[in-house]
Amino acid sequence: MVLSPASRLRLFRVVFSEPGRAFYSSGDKLSGSVQLEAEQPCRVDGLRVTAAGCARVQPRKKRGRSQEVEYLKYDEDVRLEEALSPDSDGCFLLPAGKTFSFQFGFELPPPGCLVSSFKGKLGSVRYYVRAELRRPSEHALQCEKEFEVEEPLDVNRADLLAPVAASAQKKVTCMFIPDGQVSISAQIDRKGFCEGEDIFINAKFENTCSRIVVPKAAIIAKHSYAVDGRTKVLRQKLSAVRGNHIISGMCDMWQGRTIRVPKLKPSLLGCDIIQVDYALMIYLHIPGSEKLTLELPLVIGTIPFSGVGSRTSSMCSQAGSSWTSFPSAPPSYSNIHRDLRVDGPRTPLLHDYDGTEDEEEEGGLIMRAPELHCPPPPVYSEVDQNSENSSQVVPIF
Repeated sequence: MVLSPASRLRLFRVVFSEPGRAFYSSGDKLSGSVQLEAEQPCRVDGLRVTAAGCARVQPRKKRGRSQEVEYLKYDEDVRLEEALSPDSDGCFLLPAGKTFSFQFGFELPPPGCLVSSFKGKLGSVRYYVRAELRRPSEHALQCEKEFEVEEPLDVNRADLLAPVAASAQKKVTCMFIPDGQVSISAQIDRKGFCEGEDIFINAKFENTCSRIVVPKAAIIAKHSYAVDGRTKVLRQKLSAVRGNHIISGMCDMWQGRTIRVPKLKPSLLGCDIIQVDYALMIYLHIPGSEKLTLELPLVIGTIPFSGVGSRTSSMCSQAGSSWTSFPSAPPSYSNIHRDLRVDGPRTPLLHDYDGTEDEEEEGGLIMRAPELHCPPPPVYSEVDQNSENSSQVVPIF
């Protein structure tokens, strides 16, 4: 009988017992099989199954060394003698035209030992099962299959239910001349959210400079990679909302303004070299100047908010933050007398543009207060009291 090299395999793959499962977590059982089928009879030395999981950061420069942290390591020698017949040399004969399945299985480490799978621009957290088929006097053949790990992150923890608040202000100048200032005060009712949930924003924006400013808010993702003793942070804007323009001397308030959390990977907090954080960035776009920003930290979890503790969180929010008691709304402009006329041009609107730190805007939009002209009062003349119309005052136009 002529034996062919083991490279002439018709089938060599790893199959999981639950192929439709989206992810695994700490303590779960992962099982499957290695399937083999040869086109022609061949000899093999053995079959080894390994499982591994590690975080890896690759530096941008090719000369730099990659940084790795191992989270999973498992290996098992599959017993081929249960399905194949050994020969005198200790090798096993793999007949042609028949599919053989060799089972394997292992349990993932307990909670606290794994981190969730992740794939980013400079690094990744990857888990896989690899099968290695050893052959006499030839290189071993390998095949592998990845699987996802998602560690549960409950947003109902006490530290994630507490309100988050911050404030910031900035002095604005024009040609080195003071031009007033702008300020932001903002709060959200909790820190932990899941995808699809709404974040309710309470914020107050004040503008005492001569420019028209625009309040905006956005969910920001921050990926941090540690390699060669340095940390590289990449930022990405995911979703955003904007408010109305605020003219000079005015303020604006958001009371429960919502922004929805898009479909995101959960926060990655337990890895030593890769970290995935999220934040709610609230900022004022100021033409001709750098924007004023503040960030409220967010944690994106996997177990959604249950509503328990929301009353306590709300009471803490009211007791701990005095600035949230916003004043009443300003009077309506419909109370202004109809005879008032605006003779100057209308206040122009800003372009919907959000410049970055590296972009420069020339000039800037300065608000000019319109001049108000009121019609003069009518002229009156006095009439002799002894006349017939002594009780009337006749206006002269």
